[in-house]
Amino acid sequence: MLHRMKKQLPNLLTYSRILVIPALMAVFLFVQGEWKNPICAALFFFASLTDFFDGYLARAWHAHSNLGRFLDPIADKLLVATALMLLVKAQRADILPALLILCREILVSGLREFLADLRISVPVSTLAKYKTAAQMVAIFLLLLGTSAPGFVNVQEAGGLLLWLAAFLTLVTGYAYLKTGLKHLAAG
Repeated sequence: MLHRMKKQLPNLLTYSRILVIPALMAVFLFVQGEWKNPICAALFFFASLTDFFDGYLARAWHAHSNLGRFLDPIADKLLVATALMLLVKAQRADILPALLILCREILVSGLREFLADLRISVPVSTLAKYKTAAQMVAIFLLLLGTSAPGFVNVQEAGGLLLWLAAFLTLVTGYAYLKTGLKHLAAG
């Protein structure tokens, strides 16, 4: 029973991240008042934690599954894309870094799919992990918005981190593209 639960928990965490997306949308779009921003930030924080723990537990418990390998990156991209679109719509995030991040995610996803058909694995770089961390913290801060203590300007900090994430997006996207182009040219 425990062994079976260990095998299923990473996927359950991924499912929960996907289920957070409509909840985040509903709160962001329809809830009014002072609790809106902290609830949105808490939902995103929870989803970000599941992103960390599903991968960590899958590796630690050797609980990898084809479903998990398929759903995990999709859940990540859906969560980030949804949050960025909501923030841009509310004019709480600049559109240019949001578009750079989303375009890179689509490019890298397509590239990974192409390379997977060639049986070529492209590991996630350390810099890409920093990009993800900056992006997640930026989105969390931007969702928190004016709900943070008055002495902290989280909107400005979140905006700067989003630009940093966009810069890292370009750098890591170029590195992935360079790797992919070698294999495209060979074919």
